[in-house]
This record gives sequence, C-alpha cells and structure tokens, in this order.
Amino acid sequence: MKLLIASDVHGSPERAEFLCRKAADWQPDNIILLGDLLYHGPRNPLPQGYLPKDVASILGKLPAPVIAVRGNCDAEVDLKLLPFCVQDTALICADHLRILALHGQHLPPEPPFGMGLGAGMVLLCGHTHIPMARTVGGIHQWNPGSTTLPKHGWQPSYGLYEDGEFRVMSIDGKEILRHKPA
Repeated sequence: MKLLIASDVHGSPERAEFLCRKAADWQPDNIILLGDLLYHGPRNPLPQGYLPKDVASILGKLPAPVIAVRGNCDAEVDLKLLPFCVQDTALICADHLRILALHGQHLPPEPPFGMGLGAGMVLLCGHTHIPMARTVGGIHQWNPGSTTLPKHGWQPSYGLYEDGEFRVMSIDGKEILRHKPA
C-alpha cells in the first residue's frame, strides 16, 4: 500500500497544488491529510499566497481517495467547502500496520498517549510542524511536518508510506527522515 501524507497546509494554494502533482506522479492508494488545511491560525504567519477557498477547490482535485482529520485551525463551517469527509480521528490499516491518524493538538508531548494505542501501532499526527519518526514504548510515532509553515528550522515537508516504511520528504525531494517498524 502507498500513502501520501500531509499536514498543516494552512491555506496555501501553492502547497495544495504541490500535493496534487505529487499524488498524480506517485499514485498513492490513499492520501492522508492531518488537519489545519484551510486557515493559518492567529499564532502562525500568513502563508504566501494565502487563499483558503482556492485550497478547498484544489484539494477537491486530489487524484486518490482522501482520508482527512480535523486540525485545531479547522472550523467546522469552513470544512464544508471540502468535497471529502473530515473526521476527528481515523483508523487506517496499511499492510500489517494499524495507524491511528489525528491532528495531535491534544496529545501529551511523551507517552503514554492512551486512546487504545498498543505496541506495534502507529500514531500518525501533524500539529507540531516538525517531522518525527520514532518508536517509544512500542508505539511508532510519525509526523510528516508541515507543507507550508515548518518550525524550528525544518524545511516544508510531507510523508510517504510504502512497503511498511515511513519517510519524510522535503518539498524539493530530499529525504529528511526514514522509519521502518521492526
């Protein structure tokens, strides 16, 4: 199974178009969107070319089925612009892995996380704008970073999952992180 994973687009049509192109080239089975899709939130800088309504239209053209979760900057009324369902959490089965996808604003910084997560499961989230791929307490934690507003010196990034392996890629195509659960 192939998954294209992105988080924290924050109203950037440029990054939404990037995701459409990447999906067309890579042909994933599903596209996972981890929230904060349309708006930037008051603590973030305004993204270049900020046009949330255009982003909704562009994301509607994604060429694979979308699994999307709601972020802390996603207002329910605005998510109605999107042509796909946006959930609070999603459970995804990919190959031999069970992946719990959520935005992550309510997570403690370190385990235990609760939520029925057990050893061998994957916690996939965004929110921090910082890429991560690690295993703590038997739980695999993956974060693709932010396509639009990375923090702490990271580059804009997204995630790819294939053959049991998660990779974080910079927008310019360089691999940032790689993690394969044992």
